[in-house]
Amino acid sequence: MATIPPHEDSRFGLRRQVRLTGPLRLDSGAMLGPVDIAYETYGAMNADRSNAILICHALTMDQYVASEHPVTGKPGWWWRLVGEGKPIDPARHFIVCANVIGSCLGSSGPASIDPATGEPYAMRFPVITIADMVRAQAMLLDHLGVDRLATVIGGSMGGMQALTWPTLFPDRVESCIVIASTARHSAQNIAFHEVGRQAIMADPNWRGGDYYADGVTPGAGLAVARMAAHITYLSEAGLTEKFGRRLQGRNAKTFGFDADFQVESYLRHQGLSFVERFDANSYLYITRAMDYYDIAEDHGGSLARAFTASKARFCLVSFDTDWLYPTAESRVIVHALHASGAQASFVELSSPFGHDAFLLECPELNRVVDGFLKGGRA
Repeated sequence: MATIPPHEDSRFGLRRQVRLTGPLRLDSGAMLGPVDIAYETYGAMNADRSNAILICHALTMDQYVASEHPVTGKPGWWWRLVGEGKPIDPARHFIVCANVIGSCLGSSGPASIDPATGEPYAMRFPVITIADMVRAQAMLLDHLGVDRLATVIGGSMGGMQALTWPTLFPDRVESCIVIASTARHSAQNIAFHEVGRQAIMADPNWRGGDYYADGVTPGAGLAVARMAAHITYLSEAGLTEKFGRRLQGRNAKTFGFDADFQVESYLRHQGLSFVERFDANSYLYITRAMDYYDIAEDHGGSLARAFTASKARFCLVSFDTDWLYPTAESRVIVHALHASGAQASFVELSSPFGHDAFLLECPELNRVVDGFLKGGRA
């Protein structure tokens, strides 16, 4: 079957960015325009444009799903799942991954220039929702000439976007894979995010979000926010196995407040390295979007009603040690899908890695995704 060579069209390839005139009407009622979207594509569309897969990223991830990150130099965040010979294979699929709006890796967000003022939006950027992110992705797909998605897939916040797609664009999605995610944010989820936001806003360098001019960022606050959130991505068993109560580079306690324990040193490293690649204001905006997320609320309180117009096949995956979005959350979605008449499969996988299991070594996840895609000939 003939394909469209990506090298012959500047829209396709790595490290791409497009400015779409919009405007994009947001759930808040605000209008965003122009809309910048940074993205990457892998592989090529086939002749009937039926092999497109959209990958949606999690809170602190980005469009570099299977290519080297330009800031950290590390491999793409889902290299275990995406690539040659892997379940999502550019030899078979046309793959798109876009940086969500509100983020800081090239898509419109608080660090972007407000065309009305010529200055960064900062906290003047409009508050966004998960649905707004999905609508922006739809604009990008229109630009790329993708009418229908063979599959939309994501984990965590990416799973929220994936699940939202068939509720907003039921005619554009043939199948949907939701991994380690939920249909709404719980009070506990919101509480953890609020701790992180308050840490950022308590940093004296935050200055109401107007810190772009001199480059002095609220790094300390953002690092603490990352540390708090990172704990929720891990399991107690995983932390105990990896660190226990072992000391870091010493034989005895210091009886001070240095990082005596390995787990303390690990969290501090996670916080400091995060500051190098992420914007504090973006963290505020994206966590707020996740907290507002509630698919049932947007459909008269009925989660099943949200999917009645969709003909998509669904695959739900949870992990037994994930306490951020536990298996019970996935079961709620599956029950709602069945109630709506949708075809939905579900599996709980065993992993010691907690919520982060979808990003780490998990051969069972690869087998599930590969089987689902091939079952639908995606």
